Amino acid sequence: MIEAVIFDMDGVLIDSEAFWLAAEREVFGSLGIIVTEEHSSITSRMTTREVTQYWFDIQPWLERSLADVEHHVIMRVAEFVDLYGEIMPGVEQTLKYFKQEGYKIGLATNSPGILVSRILKKIGIEGYFSSILTADSVDIGKPDPQIYLKSASSLSVSPSKCLVFEDSQGGVMAAINAGMAVIAVSGKYSDTYGNFDQADRWISNLLDFCPEYIEIINRRFS
Repeated sequence: MIEAVIFDMDGVLIDSEAFWLAAEREVFGSLGIIVTEEHSSITSRMTTREVTQYWFDIQPWLERSLADVEHHVIMRVAEFVDLYGEIMPGVEQTLKYFKQEGYKIGLATNSPGILVSRILKKIGIEGYFSSILTADSVDIGKPDPQIYLKSASSLSVSPSKCLVFEDSQGGVMAAINAGMAVIAVSGKYSDTYGNFDQADRWISNLLDFCPEYIEIINRRFS
């Protein structure tokens, strides 16, 4: 039986992909790097530290430390969030439902902690989560299952009793490899449905979530 729900953040709670792309093009561009869509598709689900290392390995720079460049990207994303950040459709309704029904609620994201707290405050949902894990909480980000296993532990729930909401193939696989049920949230990128074959359900956004899905998943996991 599902006892806890764990949410990814970027693409599930806030549509921030464009913020990351703009920040990376600006910051890495200042170092002479051209951030192409092909490369962005590879780095889009990495942690910021992993993205910075990725570009450094391809085209090393001398004038700034990796930590400084990583921090610059994060701060630019934070500025974009402050200016343009909006909560995704259905988020508040879904969180309220799970809270009212007594489920434990966690957040597990590849984004850094300094940005996570800023985003949750911006969209007004910081009070819903009993556990918040970020890129700073683990040694390896998604698609490694570490963050989801640690999230289940922090919620004092078995991984097999957790339901995850994810919007990326890497995140879906991280949750599955942690032994959890997964609802894939495709957002506006509906053409990525084909990447979610192993998810228990697919929805376009949280407005499409139905409590009946929990009953279906409980039967499958029983």
